[in-house]
Amino acid sequence: MSDDQSSRSQGGKSWLERISQAFSNEPETVEDVLEILRDAETQNIIDVDAMSIIEGAMQVIDMRVEEIMIPRSQMVTVKASQEPKAFLSDIMESAHSRFPVIGDSPDDVIGVLLAKDLLPLALNNDLNWTKIREILRPPSFVPESKRLNQLLKEFKETRNHMAIVVDEYGGTAGLITIEDVLEQIVGEIEDEHDFDEETHIKARGDGSFAVKAITPIDDFNTFFRTELDEEEFDTIGGIVLKEFGHLPRRGESVEFGGLAFTIANADNRVIRLLQVTRSDG
Repeated sequence: MSDDQSSRSQGGKSWLERISQAFSNEPETVEDVLEILRDAETQNIIDVDAMSIIEGAMQVIDMRVEEIMIPRSQMVTVKASQEPKAFLSDIMESAHSRFPVIGDSPDDVIGVLLAKDLLPLALNNDLNWTKIREILRPPSFVPESKRLNQLLKEFKETRNHMAIVVDEYGGTAGLITIEDVLEQIVGEIEDEHDFDEETHIKARGDGSFAVKAITPIDDFNTFFRTELDEEEFDTIGGIVLKEFGHLPRRGESVEFGGLAFTIANADNRVIRLLQVTRSDG
């Protein structure tokens, strides 16, 4: 076979066949597998977005619920002792779809209230706890140590979208949603409550901020009242990249200028989204 024929034969192979050929060297670790896949990305066998998802999926295997859960102190809950009209405004303001309902203490989770189930009662002026208790969904509980890949499988099988996280003593440690898990695989999921097209910085309910990496430095300085250098780089992503000294992956963090920066979404070539918190709390 001529070189030209060989080249055409290689070019005719599917990306799956070419990756299978690369695996003939029998990788022994996850990192070996990732190196093969990154090489495939470099050769345009796998595109950037697909590679990012693969890396996220493999990362989830080693992660536990406690690493990404919403802590108890930041949970938006409904108290069974509240008058329904009193918590209705909180539900609307939070823009969440599911709310743990607690009894005498945060450790006493009696159910999960779905905003869509509450709407008919509100429209019919029938907001009372007798009716609300009838529409509560049973809560699902998971330990802090549960692996994310196992939790995702459980979410799929039970069709639950939220679970209450309990500590070793059975107390409420926090909560986790299916979106939290999926974001570890595909990156930050933006919905109608996230950025609009022209917004670069968005406050989160937990005191942190979601910041697009393309945010101009002067806009960032104005918002956070910082004095980051506006001469060397045009965007906050450029400064963060310099501080890391390498192209960071999702979950990596760095602190400077009185702020902590965590990579919320990135691939092998560019940082896309940052989570920013003040270093002093």
